[in-house]
Amino acid sequence: MTTIAQQDFIESIADALQYISYFHPVDYIRNLNRAYELEQSEAAKDAMAQILINSRLCAEGHRPICQDTGIVNVFLKVGMNVRWDATIGLEEMVNEGVRRAYNHPDNKLRASVLADPAGTRKNTRDNTPAVLQVSLVPGDKVEVEVAAKGGGSENKSKFVMLNPSDSIVDWVMKTVPTMGAGWCPPGILGIGIGGTAEKAMLMAKESLMEPIDMQELIARGPKSRIEELRIELYEKVNALGIGAQGLGGLTTVLDIKIKDYPTHAASLPIAMIPNCAATRHVHFELDGSGPARLDPPSLDDWPRLTYDTSKGKRVNLDTVTPAEVQTWQPGEVLLLNGKLLTGRDAAHKRMVDMLAKGEPLPVDFTNRFIYYVGPVDPVRDEVVGPAGPTTATRMDKFTRTMLEKTGLIGMVGKAERGPAAIEAIRDHKAVYLMAVGGAAYLVSKAIKGARTVAFADLGMEAIYEFDVKDMPVTVAVDARGTSVHQTGPREWQARIGKIPVAVA
Repeated sequence: MTTIAQQDFIESIADALQYISYFHPVDYIRNLNRAYELEQSEAAKDAMAQILINSRLCAEGHRPICQDTGIVNVFLKVGMNVRWDATIGLEEMVNEGVRRAYNHPDNKLRASVLADPAGTRKNTRDNTPAVLQVSLVPGDKVEVEVAAKGGGSENKSKFVMLNPSDSIVDWVMKTVPTMGAGWCPPGILGIGIGGTAEKAMLMAKESLMEPIDMQELIARGPKSRIEELRIELYEKVNALGIGAQGLGGLTTVLDIKIKDYPTHAASLPIAMIPNCAATRHVHFELDGSGPARLDPPSLDDWPRLTYDTSKGKRVNLDTVTPAEVQTWQPGEVLLLNGKLLTGRDAAHKRMVDMLAKGEPLPVDFTNRFIYYVGPVDPVRDEVVGPAGPTTATRMDKFTRTMLEKTGLIGMVGKAERGPAAIEAIRDHKAVYLMAVGGAAYLVSKAIKGARTVAFADLGMEAIYEFDVKDMPVTVAVDARGTSVHQTGPREWQARIGKIPVAVA
């Protein structure tokens, strides 16, 4: 009978979370690099290059791929012959592993988990608790899958109860465009079919832990209806032209994963959950011989790319004027220099509440830009930890007020803006700039100074002032209200039908 020691289990969970914070799965890198080499959209190719460069920097520097270091998901298959040498339960052991990983002094990870979600929403400060799934299986080992799921992709999860005669493909094709780009494509779509509502959701999440093998599947041909469905959806979703970061291009998904389960005769539950460019998961086994040992991947699997700043137009944020902002064109690449303010959900809500009460704000936003970000805490000699953009649409409801009452002239975030925000941007002749989601460490290299200027009690959601140098962004909504997240996919959806299928 195998005995698993409490300390070995905790240490393994902690080590796995550190590991996945800076090592992409190699299968993801290989498939993303293939897509990068085949991509014909310059905007999408640039975005994928930033993700690949960022990934290599993280693997070399052991710092997080994304500033959103996720909510922890752990899947355990516990052998029924296993004995535990432990004084606390499985959930407590998992949470202790999470606690140690997220407070590791050499690679501190961002605590994003909030208790009392319908009330005070207070940060637990150590990213606990994790979400744990346990099953008992024959054997004398413990199989562990650990994942860290970012909020941007998790928020795009979808579920529906179809009629048995309804088309799964039609539902997926109708639903994917509604997800926007906040889930940071290119990634993977996990689909669960059957069972009950909660079973379908669980299968969709579990499927994301499987290796990317779409190209191998296409090469050998499908051997089941599920494999046929995977290929059909892969081809049709990519034909939508959404592309990397929603900018329009050939690759929106690298793979489609599907798990199914018998269901009631009257039911057809369907769940769909995306995995983003910060795909983070690892699998290991414990057999009683000690903690798991995770070997680092070879950096030979990463392409050696560098970011070319010569193609961007430098902008001085300290002297930029509304008139200059109005000359910027949709899709134009800018390099930001100077002082950049930050603020995201909690800061925006507090500021809007203060404005409604007639109270002065602690920061002057006149002719300034705000960056939607919640950075990771710095370690060693860093001025700031990984600091990639958060999903901009969550700030849409605050945008008109901020533009009307603060003198703000521009915003920087991730993915598209909704109709209300675009109208406000157009009405005030402001601009929205897009930074690449999934390139947080690369972005942080452009931040040369950082200080907290307001709302320090909000932690990572406080207002900072960054001093940036050549921070790359794309004009995503110009002063006339033209959105590249609308024009780009529309153009590439039309073009894809005329482009021959390329083979790497």
